[in-house]
Amino acid sequence: MSRQFPAAPAVVALLLASLPAPARGEAPSAAPPDLLFLFADDFSFEAIGALGLVDIETPNLDRLYGRGTVFSRAHNMGGWNGAICVASRSMLVTGRTIWDASRIYESTDAERRAGRTWPQMLASAGYETCMTGKWHIRTDAASAFDVARHVRPGMPDQADEGYHRPPPGKPDPWDPADPRFGGYWSGGTHWSEVTANDAIEFIGRASGRESPSFMYIAFNAPHDPRQSPREFAERYPPDRVALPDDFLPVYPFRDEIGCGPGLRDEALAPFPRTEHAVKVHRGEYFAIISHLDRQVGRILDALDSSGKADSTIVVFTADHGLSVGHHGLLGKQNLYEHSTRVPFVLAGPGIEAGRVIDTPIYLQDIMPTTLELAGLPVPDYVGFASLLPLLRGDTDAPIRPSIYGAYMDLQRSVTHDGYKLILYPEARVARLFHLDDDPGERRDLAGDPSQADRRASLYQELLRLQEELGDPLDLRATFGELNVGGG
Repeated sequence: MSRQFPAAPAVVALLLASLPAPARGEAPSAAPPDLLFLFADDFSFEAIGALGLVDIETPNLDRLYGRGTVFSRAHNMGGWNGAICVASRSMLVTGRTIWDASRIYESTDAERRAGRTWPQMLASAGYETCMTGKWHIRTDAASAFDVARHVRPGMPDQADEGYHRPPPGKPDPWDPADPRFGGYWSGGTHWSEVTANDAIEFIGRASGRESPSFMYIAFNAPHDPRQSPREFAERYPPDRVALPDDFLPVYPFRDEIGCGPGLRDEALAPFPRTEHAVKVHRGEYFAIISHLDRQVGRILDALDSSGKADSTIVVFTADHGLSVGHHGLLGKQNLYEHSTRVPFVLAGPGIEAGRVIDTPIYLQDIMPTTLELAGLPVPDYVGFASLLPLLRGDTDAPIRPSIYGAYMDLQRSVTHDGYKLILYPEARVARLFHLDDDPGERRDLAGDPSQADRRASLYQELLRLQEELGDPLDLRATFGELNVGGG
């Protein structure tokens, strides 16, 4: 289904007829647009101010949401190790679903040499391809793109002072605005500002070209260490930051699902969690996002001034979300909505403004979408689906029946028709949530006898998806026909 974005201005009369309607592998007749892909790291879907879900200032992302079409249920599939970003980005760049991407991960450079990466496919259609920022994929960015600037690692270096803080009853040794801790300040200019500077340069290059451009702008923010200039850090003192409704001092299955003290992300705050520590971390998270938002504003302003705005499709999304205190968790290595679900908006020529599409998608669906916009065939091995039917207004388009989630061999999930089943094999626990009535996933229905049939049908759907996706985990060995209770 689709609806209007409540915080948006009146719908702009852009003609969706300008979007091509090819069958898979057929080329559209319209001239291919420039593509500006803005990619954040650890950015939960809720952290957009206009949504009103948290008290955060994101005026530039708000205006992008207002002038584009928002996919409200965009997800990442998960990850095969603790670096969820590696799996997400590998899926995005290769077009392969999670276990297929995992199998070729060590040979990703062979994919690049064969011309099978996203930027190389677009280059074959005449695009100049440019990237800046985080890459974190096992091939050379400079060889995959025509132009690569400031290619960054998975995360900035961290100081020891950034972990296990704030310590209860002691002064906090960390200051997110202090350059002496390095991290985002390494090199003298905050990395988000460097990434935006490069993006503005790329827009200038595109304005002087007749052929189209693909600009892959990958911010490390808001990944930890969550550092931002003092102007932003001071906006979110702990007494201004609300505690999540699902706050827990300790998640009851943290060890069985791989989210205990040994996981780097979870070690950022002390155990057990305190209300103060969670507010401090959430405040720093909001601050680096507000700083990122300012850089997005600079990029959008440059695009508007370039003369290319009417021929450029802008996409903003992220590799995955983040807990930041939800459910007693800090990281993204779990299958709750706050960690798998991401912001996702497209704006530009032929894209309706102020529209919200609630159909579930994967963020990696943007890859085949852009291939079709470029007039390219979508290779058979690409496991994601073009969003063009949904963008044209066909809200009943058969994208996929369910959303699958996985973390290592420790967690599995399936979401279908508003319900989500999560399985923890090590704990022999099933959890069931009705997302429409309980979007915060606080009321576990797995032990409710009235939900037995639904739980069983979701389990069968998960088994079907495992087979379809080549998932190596044998859930039947643990759950049989799912006769265990809830957590």
